[in-house]
Amino acid sequence: MPHFKYLILGGGMTADAAINAIRRIDPAGPIGMISQEAFPPYKRPPLTKGLWKGKPVDSIWLKTDEQRLEQHLGVKVMSLDAKSKRLIDHTDTEYHFDKLLLATGGTPRRFLFENDDRVIYYRTFADYERLRSLADTGGRFLVVGGGFIGSEIAAALAMNGKQVTLVFPEDYIGAKLYPPDLGEFVNDYYRKQGVDVSPGETVAKIDTSGDRIIVKLHGGRTLEVDGVVAGLGITPNTALAEAAGLKVNNGIHVDDLLRTNHPDIYAAGDVAEFYNPALGKHLRVEHEDNAVTMGDYAGRSMAGQGRPYHYLPYFYSDLFDLGYEAVGEVDSTLHTFADWKEPSKEGVIYYLRENRIRGVLLWNVWDKVPAARELIASPVERGEAELKGLIGVER
Repeated sequence: MPHFKYLILGGGMTADAAINAIRRIDPAGPIGMISQEAFPPYKRPPLTKGLWKGKPVDSIWLKTDEQRLEQHLGVKVMSLDAKSKRLIDHTDTEYHFDKLLLATGGTPRRFLFENDDRVIYYRTFADYERLRSLADTGGRFLVVGGGFIGSEIAAALAMNGKQVTLVFPEDYIGAKLYPPDLGEFVNDYYRKQGVDVSPGETVAKIDTSGDRIIVKLHGGRTLEVDGVVAGLGITPNTALAEAAGLKVNNGIHVDDLLRTNHPDIYAAGDVAEFYNPALGKHLRVEHEDNAVTMGDYAGRSMAGQGRPYHYLPYFYSDLFDLGYEAVGEVDSTLHTFADWKEPSKEGVIYYLRENRIRGVLLWNVWDKVPAARELIASPVERGEAELKGLIGVER
């Protein structure tokens, strides 16, 4: 029955950041890490970006093992007893802890009607390896979903010479983020890059015929492809926490020191719901900046040097030769104002509620995230005339 001063459940970027933070404060305290994945911690964004542009696989691995810890890989935890401060895994091994971090991430949503391993719910390095193998031998792919995973993987496969069909139920790629005119521009841009963009479409059925996958769409169209990549979003892995009596809303609820309602159990990353003062609301964020920064703060708190997590994380994406950074409530249902240097090519989009800036999308504009954060935190109300040139863009 191993006992750890610090036990980390999860093996992603949040776990790695927490472990590094703990070690900076406590060089000797025993740390354990339990991960359901067979691989040690790695950078997740290159799975849809850099690895498809020629970056070597070796570049993704984090150096977690240099922090003197005990790693338990390929292990599924079945139960958490918060009162006795122990976890039990699928082999009935018990792990006891003084402090526990839940960095359990999320599970991809799935179709209800297929069981073929060529349908990939893209999230992990194992998923990358499987898709890369299919792409080495096949030329036609269906990508389902117009969000981050779908748009990035469609671009990655197309840039690698594959025939790609991209389907999603909304009117345009990035419909939850972009205002309609920008979304329509992105649809057309993808088509010019060779992607068959099919908005307003969903998958009705998936069958197999020899070495091909037969996909029937609800609109009546049938596709024969070598692989399917589904980016349907994730569900936060909160079941263990909920069963242990921890407070769960949209994620595992934490205070500003990232503690759950148990004083020695913390949560961070995709699975955690936290309060952000700049926006005045609770958030759960599924992006790299939040994973790494929140992990660092959680590790500091566990090691006794915590400070309030009032950070407003940003996120980014690469879409062929387009790219953006964004911060705050980048929500297409809000009122938007676009300050373009060149329409749909370079500029700043502001997202407003009651004349206050709640989010900023920096479209092919770089190094302006700190300025955007300041505007979001400001209580000043602004009309559209005052937004012009507010974040300087060279013209």
